[in-house]
Amino acid sequence: MKLSDFDFDLPERLIATRPARPRTSARLLVAQRDGLTDARVSDLAQWLRPGDRLVLNDTKVIPARLFGTRRRMSEQGETSAQIDVTLLEPRADGLWAALLKPLKKVRDGEVIRFSDSLSATVEGREDGQGLLRFNLVGEDFDAALNNAGAMPLPPYIAAKRPADAQDHDDYQTVWARNRGAVAAPTASLHFDDALLAELSAMGVTFTHVTLHVGAGTFLPVKVEDVTTHKMHGEWGEVTPQAASEIAATKAAGGRVIPVGTTALRLIESAARQGTIAPFEGVTDIFIYPGFTFHVSDALMTNFHLPKSTLLMLVSALVGQDRVREIYDHAVTNDYRFFSYGDASLLIP
Repeated sequence: MKLSDFDFDLPERLIATRPARPRTSARLLVAQRDGLTDARVSDLAQWLRPGDRLVLNDTKVIPARLFGTRRRMSEQGETSAQIDVTLLEPRADGLWAALLKPLKKVRDGEVIRFSDSLSATVEGREDGQGLLRFNLVGEDFDAALNNAGAMPLPPYIAAKRPADAQDHDDYQTVWARNRGAVAAPTASLHFDDALLAELSAMGVTFTHVTLHVGAGTFLPVKVEDVTTHKMHGEWGEVTPQAASEIAATKAAGGRVIPVGTTALRLIESAARQGTIAPFEGVTDIFIYPGFTFHVSDALMTNFHLPKSTLLMLVSALVGQDRVREIYDHAVTNDYRFFSYGDASLLIP
């Protein structure tokens, strides 16, 4: 398989920079058997049935984008530099791995100040990233970060506009509860409480899992032979209760439908022995055509970038020819793409 096999032409006008409002008014392209149906997310109940289980990623996006100042004394007096920081992940030693731009403007041991209450000391660098120790921890850190930080919008949105206060709501699912992601599980952004209640009333059940989506989700594939691509690692957890719920649905003949590629990658990571099992740790599973799915019966997901690992994942689920047909239809009919875009329901 070549990287070029997963390329397609996407007009820039179809890249969404704001989500649909209300959330459930986003369009939904339903691909079932050999048909394609144009619908809305608010119509989702028409395509589900009692006994189906939706798997939801309950990670919570942190406002990981920070803008700070480094000050330094020199022979000419005090100098300063603006430093753009994107937090990537906390480490077991209490440090945060982060992207610092420009990294060369800071030295180890220097302090970057982000607000009156929040600052961080640069304690080292590793693999082109800075290692930061913040002056606050726990709830104090969370509160200061919420005040000083901006939502880490995907590069293709950030290039068009800065994050603002509206993104604190827009770029977060209604069921988010476990802090740690620096990117949203975007298919889940289409749900609101009313839709969840409607689905529950008709007999659809829900299981929560956690995968902390990292900035690596936006890394491009740089190898022509896609099978040699190395995926980034992300921490996830499928609790014993979640595994039991999913197994019970499979045993009863119901469909397990992850909402988003992150939920799918996690439950398939937990099922590599053939059946779902509890899982906690880092997964770097790479799903591309030829992959054997053990748990997922369908997938709700947004429309993905050309040449991306996520496009390879959906190709593995429904087939490369089918994906080309789906994406041709989406482009021709002006579906909105990427994180704030429209959704698809893929039923192999």
